[in-house]
Amino acid sequence: MTTGRWAAARVAADAVRQRWREADAGIWELGNRDWTHSRLICAAGLRRIAGAAARGPAAREWSALADAILADTGKRALHPDGHWQRSPDDPSLDAALLLPPLRGLLPADDPRTRATLRAYTAHLTDGYYAYRFRHDDRPLSKAEGAFLLCGFVTALAEHQQGHEIDAYRWFERNRAACGAPGLYAEEYDVAQRRLLGNLPQAFVHALMLEASARLARPEATARTQPRPT
Repeated sequence: MTTGRWAAARVAADAVRQRWREADAGIWELGNRDWTHSRLICAAGLRRIAGAAARGPAAREWSALADAILADTGKRALHPDGHWQRSPDDPSLDAALLLPPLRGLLPADDPRTRATLRAYTAHLTDGYYAYRFRHDDRPLSKAEGAFLLCGFVTALAEHQQGHEIDAYRWFERNRAACGAPGLYAEEYDVAQRRLLGNLPQAFVHALMLEASARLARPEATARTQPRPT
């Protein structure tokens, strides 16, 4: 890693060290809260840069900080059922909670990783379309469109578990939800079969490309059977 990149990594790590306990608006730009996914993804980033640093004081410091964030979040935001919840005061689920294991925070076989994926697919998905979180008591499709970003993240999460068939199903269902030019919007209206929200949406394309690349390389633990029900 170049000198400039190391400097940027140190600035990022120092910002996390100083501010990880603060409330933030989260990935979905909501009201400030102690969002679980924000803390977990910070810990995942610290783990990755600590790994790139190999050995040395910086690597030890970043690894220790990642461990501290994970331990504190585990005490405050792990649901009694074993899955991560949105925040210490919100026991519901969120698609963003699937991302930290994909970014290297926890292994695929960690019980919290598996429990979160099981709970998420059971409560926030419909016909291989995925939603961010539950807004209220309305059916998911009445509150907002399915988030195509979340569909590709779910494909990656299933792939990480070795559930290849389910991963391909998730990928193909969401890959097909594009407009005639082959561009993706932010959301997809499952009932009316139309795109919603910003078009084109860059982060959807980015996750589609990542999923297509990763699914072409089976995980070491991959199986060719669907995920157990």
